[in-house]
Amino acid sequence: MTSRNRRAVLTSGLAALFAVTGLGLGAAPAQADPPPTPVCNPDRDYLWEDIVSARVDPTVTDFVAVAITPGTTGQYTRTLTEINSVSTTVNNSVEVTAEFKALFAKVSAKVGFAVTDTKSSTRSTSVTDTVNFNSPGYYGMYRGTRKVTGEWVRYICARSGPGTGYWINITPGSPGTFTTFDVPEQGTVSCAWPEPAGTLRAAARLRLFC
Repeated sequence: MTSRNRRAVLTSGLAALFAVTGLGLGAAPAQADPPPTPVCNPDRDYLWEDIVSARVDPTVTDFVAVAITPGTTGQYTRTLTEINSVSTTVNNSVEVTAEFKALFAKVSAKVGFAVTDTKSSTRSTSVTDTVNFNSPGYYGMYRGTRKVTGEWVRYICARSGPGTGYWINITPGSPGTFTTFDVPEQGTVSCAWPEPAGTLRAAARLRLFC
C-alpha cells in the first residue's frame, strides 16, 4: 500500500470514529498549546486541558464613601452598597462541578494565587465594616476581590487502534471560557494616600473621585 493510500485509510477510519462517538472536529485555537504529543494511548490517557489565557482584574464588589469633618473623628460602622458581583462560571454556566477542579488548579498555577474552584459568588445580603477614623478626610470603605477570566481547551484521547489514539479538541465553542476569583478583601482607602496602580485598593480609591 502506498503512503498516500495509507493516509487515506487512516483519515477514513478517524472520520468513522468521530461519527460513532459523536465528537466534534474542533481545531485548537492558534494561541493554545496543543497536547505534548500528537498521539496518545486511550488505555492510559483520557483528558488533557490547557489554559489559553487568564486575565486578572481587581474588582470592587461593595463600597461606601465616608466624609469625616473636623471634630467628627471616631468609630464608624457602615453597611456597604453592592456595586458588582463575581461568580465562578465555566462556559457561562454557574453550575461548576467537581470535574473542573483540575481546570481551576491550572488557573491558580498560571496566575500565581489560589482561585475559587467551586460554585461560589461574592454576592452577600449585607456587608458591614467598622473603622476608627483618626483624621478628617474623605474615605472609602470597600470589599472586593481579584476577578480572573480567561479561555481554556480540553482534549480527549480518541481511539484509532489497539493502544493508539489521537488527541481531539472537544471544548464547547473551542475555546471555552471561565470566570473565578481570589479570596475577598475588605478595607479602607483615603484620598490623602495614593495606592499602587493595578491593585484592588487603587480600584477602590478611584471610586472616591479624589
